[in-house]
Amino acid sequence: MENQLKAAVALRNEGKAEEARMILLELYEQNANDAELLYQLAWTHDVLGLEREAVPFYEKSLALDLPSEQRVGALLGLGSTYRTLGEYDYSKAILEQAVREYPENKEFPVFLAMTKHNLGDHSLAMGMLLKLLAETSSDEGIRSYSKAISYYSDKLEQVWE
Repeated sequence: MENQLKAAVALRNEGKAEEARMILLELYEQNANDAELLYQLAWTHDVLGLEREAVPFYEKSLALDLPSEQRVGALLGLGSTYRTLGEYDYSKAILEQAVREYPENKEFPVFLAMTKHNLGDHSLAMGMLLKLLAETSSDEGIRSYSKAISYYSDKLEQVWE
């Protein structure tokens, strides 16, 4: 199975996602509880624009014992997929869980900010992105104003008299 799984991932990476999907679905028939296979199936469905079909594969892969690197991808994939499906509360829950589990991973707050925007919490979403920009940018201009950007990130609605 491992060789077929690697071949399917390679096909997806080469832009042949439908071919990869066929291989993965065949493998799934005999290995329905393989966490990595489920994750790859979810990812491949996402690549093909089949977000709704990806969700159960993400959910099942996360319920099993995925290695940490793949768990990161599955959490991001599921949270992002829920957002694109308009399931913002589910997206928020998954992405907040991901932030708690992997606080060092900066991709999670970015996707969580998008979800918060979709939920109408625009100031908080913008603040999260500003804080992240100030913390992670290598741009000299941003770095020179990083303290101010961080300071104002949670005061976007405040007016000083």
